[in-house]
Amino acid sequence: MSKKPNKLKARLPRGFVDRSAADIRATDEMIARIKEVYERYGFDPVETPAFEYTDCLGKFLPDTDRPNAGVFSVQDDDEQWMSLRYDLTAPLARHVAENINEIQLPYRTYRAGWVFRNEKPGPGRFRQFMQFDADTVGAPGVQTDAEMCMMMADAMEALGLQRGQYVIRVNNRKVLDGVLDAIGLGGDENAERRLTVLRAIDKLDKFGTEGVRLLLGEGRKDESGDFTKGAELDAAAIDQIVGFVGGTAQIDNEGQAELDQMQAIFDACGYGADRVKIDPSVVRGLEYYTGPVYEAELLFDVTNEKGEVVQFGSVGGGGRYDGLVKRFTGRDVPATGFSIGVSRLMTALKNLGKLGQTEVVAPVLVTVMDGDAEALGRYQKMVQDLRGAGIRAEMYQGNWKKFGNQLKYADRRDCPIAIIQGSDERAAGELQIKDLIEGKRLSEEITDNVTWRESRPAQITVAENALVETVRKLLADQAEDRARSANAGAA
Repeated sequence: MSKKPNKLKARLPRGFVDRSAADIRATDEMIARIKEVYERYGFDPVETPAFEYTDCLGKFLPDTDRPNAGVFSVQDDDEQWMSLRYDLTAPLARHVAENINEIQLPYRTYRAGWVFRNEKPGPGRFRQFMQFDADTVGAPGVQTDAEMCMMMADAMEALGLQRGQYVIRVNNRKVLDGVLDAIGLGGDENAERRLTVLRAIDKLDKFGTEGVRLLLGEGRKDESGDFTKGAELDAAAIDQIVGFVGGTAQIDNEGQAELDQMQAIFDACGYGADRVKIDPSVVRGLEYYTGPVYEAELLFDVTNEKGEVVQFGSVGGGGRYDGLVKRFTGRDVPATGFSIGVSRLMTALKNLGKLGQTEVVAPVLVTVMDGDAEALGRYQKMVQDLRGAGIRAEMYQGNWKKFGNQLKYADRRDCPIAIIQGSDERAAGELQIKDLIEGKRLSEEITDNVTWRESRPAQITVAENALVETVRKLLADQAEDRARSANAGAA
């Protein structure tokens, strides 16, 4: 006896999510507001592909084994390794280097796109997520970094955040490098260890001072039992770093002078510490930063997946990366920019009621009473007339012979209105317009069948040529009813 073939199991890969219509619309709304700020600052859009040659990304290089540590990689037909981009900055550096003779410097650009991390997924940690970046390439002065920080602050306020709900925190990697030099971690031979230290400091808001101490020392084990190897610094070096990050120790170098210059610009433009603040604990974990680094942090409390009340934290950041383009060109091409974590920021704004408030009305449904070509053409013409008037509309596409299923579909779809035209209405040049919202309300009030038959709730007969005008008026009446209900609820 032949075996039945096994059904293919539908399953979502770990670390990836499907997005709902509400989330997509909220994201589009948020990006549109941020984009308006970027455009006002004189930035133009650009787009780079999701795949880059792995060596161009710069973070991981291919060797004899598949280079899948941290990035998703495939081999091209000419045996070159390609990887899905892990951020939008490295691809921009490649784009600028490849087109350096045509691009007008300084090059001011923004772009949104998906990025991919081949890392262990967890709560709030995904393998695919969207970033929204803005960068200036070819401008060496720290006034460019100051402008980026002010633009970040303006973007937060364009999204409806008030002062006290966010802050842009600023530091300088040259200052941090001075601290690392002071504890004996200077020189190329200590590059990997320095990066381990910087990444440890970057976890301050997540793990607190004691967690950072563990990461600076032997290492830290998380609640799942996973162990992260530390930088293996001695106690004196750990104390020195923790003191600097906590603001109890200072270092005087070029980086501090640049921070002072940025502060002067913030002061001159009215961006006080309630909007942009110098903070020695800001690190940014990527190794390619070479100067000022900055981070957008949300300051209001939320309840995390463990039920703990915590501050929402970082939703984006960036800094100066003067060496990325030089890898390709061999010449100095200074650059600075920042990246917003779209999904994380959208979640925060939805929690505050700043997004997703724009009402989206479901489409008007034109029902089908006859399936021949001539009748379908009539029904589709009604739909096109409604769409031409700017009204969302669709013709029922299921089995038209079961009319009850059409109204069930309209109910599940939350359609506000159904259009009905059978042979009798067609002969009279009329159609039925059913106000489904009012009909639902009235049906909840009617308790006996006699009353139901006599009332024919919220259904009217109109001439065919009055379709658009009548539907438009009904939709306006429904919108007024919703507004009155919302106001009554608020009162």
